[in-house]
Amino acid sequence: MKVVLQRVKRGSVTLRDESIPKGAIGPGFLLLVGFEKGDSEEDYRLMAEKIAKLRIFEDAEGKTNLSLSSVGGEILSISQFTLAATLRHSGNRPSFSSALEAETAERFYHAFDAYLGSLLGLEVKEGVFGDDMEVELVNDGPFTLVLDSADLGKEARP
Repeated sequence: MKVVLQRVKRGSVTLRDESIPKGAIGPGFLLLVGFEKGDSEEDYRLMAEKIAKLRIFEDAEGKTNLSLSSVGGEILSISQFTLAATLRHSGNRPSFSSALEAETAERFYHAFDAYLGSLLGLEVKEGVFGDDMEVELVNDGPFTLVLDSADLGKEARP
């Protein structure tokens, strides 16, 4: 499982054929979420636990010591299967053969968002799985992290 996390001042997602945003947030995290073959419930739970505990908001001294919950932030989660792309072959077109099959990925995506929301006591706003969307954001910092569940072993549990 891979997540690109961006600390944002605001973010929104709109379906390409609509004009009203499907989801919008103020300050918080915008997550691009992708699943790969071999990912499991343990992967999305470890990822949610790590994200819930991240301290990447500035305190009164300007140090990144505050978590999302301590600043009253929000989360917008967007499914992004292209995070499973590989470019290891000689061509220039990405391969998505390592992406988790859609039915399981969609189930994991919603379960991940629900679990993350339960850890933080908030609703995680979502895009529409597998749909064509326009994502807008104002990156705060900019502060962007790339998380991979393969890097989150049991010893990394918050």
